[in-house]
Amino acid sequence: KWPKFGKERGSHPGPDPATTTVGDNIKLKLSSTGHIVQEVDEKHEALKDQLKNKKILCRICKGDHFTTKCPYKDSLGPLGVGDTVAARPATPAEEAVHEAEQQTGSKYIAPHLRAGPGGPQGGDRDRDSMRERREDLPTLRVTNLSEDATESDVQELFHRFGHITRVFLARDRETNVCKGFAFVSFTMRQDAQRALEAVDGRGYDNLILRVEWAKSSA
Repeated sequence: KWPKFGKERGSHPGPDPATTTVGDNIKLKLSSTGHIVQEVDEKHEALKDQLKNKKILCRICKGDHFTTKCPYKDSLGPLGVGDTVAARPATPAEEAVHEAEQQTGSKYIAPHLRAGPGGPQGGDRDRDSMRERREDLPTLRVTNLSEDATESDVQELFHRFGHITRVFLARDRETNVCKGFAFVSFTMRQDAQRALEAVDGRGYDNLILRVEWAKSSA
């Protein structure tokens, strides 16, 4: 053992707890990995033995060569591919389509491509008819509304005159405040006429309202 030196010169033998920390004794056991490599080699040899007895079989001509090297790969397809597709049973949906084609003598057309009510042309006609019905309703145009006005305020102002089918309040897209006008649609024209006569020129929220027929209802 070396004698202590420096500031520890002359100290008693052994570690000083004030300057030395004693840890646990850890035993390290080293081993060779040769047995692992040997196990891997044995698995490879076993796999080679299994493949020795197997012959190379082409999927196209059933010859003793790889499929990619088959001289007939350009003229013949893989055996069984066409038969598999032909032998596959038809699904119920395909059978229904086939029966419909036989009965009508025409090909199946998807609903979204048809010209009927379910197709795009039918959808356009439905939207056009809804727009026409909406334009046929007696509608009043109310102007000079305050910025604080809401749909509920307009509804409350006109509901006493008859059944209201729609209230549209124009709002600014950025601020979402009222732009000063709205449209009110009634079921009956006489109710809309009474509302026009009663509300036009009336003071509401410190403003004088202006009520007139919308262009489509004039």
